[in-house]
Amino acid sequence: MTAQTDTTGPVTTVFKVSGMSCGHCEGAVSGEISQISGVSSVTAVAKTGEVTVVSATPLDEEAVRTAVDEAGFELAGRA
Repeated sequence: MTAQTDTTGPVTTVFKVSGMSCGHCEGAVSGEISQISGVSSVTAVAKTGEVTVVSATPLDEEAVRTAVDEAGFELAGRA
């Protein structure tokens, strides 16, 4: 028997967030999402409403929704 090694890498997920209009908005959303366990990178773009999240494992969408709500915006779902 041989041992199996998990060779999966980081998971990238793109979410749509409504209401972002400026750099401050991007920072607020990024800051809240980056506090979720396992998240290594967050890039929010107000112009498109897209937030790209890189994490060690797939994220629970409700955790992302809660973080976005804390920042004062609304998660529209996955892009």
